[in-house]
Amino acid sequence: MKKLFIIIVIILGSVSSGLFSQSAQDTSVYLITCGPGTETYSIYGHSALRMTIPERNIDIVYNWGVFDFSTPNFAYKFARGKLEYMLDSDYFSRFLQIYMYEKRWVQTQKINLDSAEKKYLLELVNENLRPENAKYLYDFFYDDCSTRIRDLLEKVLGTSLRYQPSSDNKKAQSFRFLTGSYQRPYPWLDLGIDILMGTPSDKKASDRDRMFLPIEMQKELSRALVMREGRMVPLLQNPETVVDFPDPVVKPSIFTHPLLVTSLLFVALTILFAIMRNRVLIKTADIFIFSLYSILALLMMFTNFITDHQQMKYNLTLLWISPLIPVCLLAIILKKDWVVVFRIVFFLSAISFVIVTFFPGIANTAFVPLILIILLRSSARSQFSWHPFTV
Repeated sequence: MKKLFIIIVIILGSVSSGLFSQSAQDTSVYLITCGPGTETYSIYGHSALRMTIPERNIDIVYNWGVFDFSTPNFAYKFARGKLEYMLDSDYFSRFLQIYMYEKRWVQTQKINLDSAEKKYLLELVNENLRPENAKYLYDFFYDDCSTRIRDLLEKVLGTSLRYQPSSDNKKAQSFRFLTGSYQRPYPWLDLGIDILMGTPSDKKASDRDRMFLPIEMQKELSRALVMREGRMVPLLQNPETVVDFPDPVVKPSIFTHPLLVTSLLFVALTILFAIMRNRVLIKTADIFIFSLYSILALLMMFTNFITDHQQMKYNLTLLWISPLIPVCLLAIILKKDWVVVFRIVFFLSAISFVIVTFFPGIANTAFVPLILIILLRSSARSQFSWHPFTV
């Protein structure tokens, strides 16, 4: 199946190369922007390039967002940041079928290119289609289906391309904020991604940086200008909707929102440990709590020290989901009096609580009850004289 896919890509690429290069004057190039879907991989939208020669009934899409599910060790490579994405070429009609099935809107905008620029763009695309170049290591912020198109246009147009500064004069937003705006309808997904994202995601994104998100790239390129015969003209024409569906409307229930759930969990555990007197039950409950946090701690160590995903590095979540938590779990199971370890976990959690409280923009609000839970249980086993629930 994989070999067949590569053969099809090579055939389509070689055929389109000959046809387009012979008729650059008659070729039209379009930016395709696709609306968000409801699957995790689709909530940010999608971008692709379209090239047509209407007189010859040619209409082909170039798509840098393809990956092969049959890749050996797919899940592990994805987690490690080693999964290769690839460029695919397909007929526009077949490309649209996917979005009609998923009920996602699709817009096209003609790109203002002269014949020489179209020819150069096609040369670059076909160079990308070569088997040795078709695959690339995906980077969510800096190398994805959108940035690949932006980078090609920048190379083709050179200094004649002029980005325009934002007209709203808004303060630059972080990568975390930008992705969060698409994740907000899915609060549990938003919580999980916020846990995994490290400090690189808190970097302020420039107007050009924002283009890693397809819809943001559509906005920025729609405002961009290109020099044509001594005057500046729009890079893109007004969008034409070819598949029309509204954005998916997701209304998460307030009763299952992560902040409410984690808050109720913290209150319930606080009351439970306040009234619980049986040491066996207390130990059992602590083993359960520290086991859950240990799983998270192992995950955090993997994403920070093993994976190649740079967005997950230098994660402040390691303060309260500390690598020392599994040591605490081991101490409880083995009945060891490792007070120092519990105290370190306590103080790290306290520092994290202060950071999240006074700098709420850098963390999910649902973190607070989760921090308080580990703060409560680590302090209880730290043998502080002032603690009412000391074990």
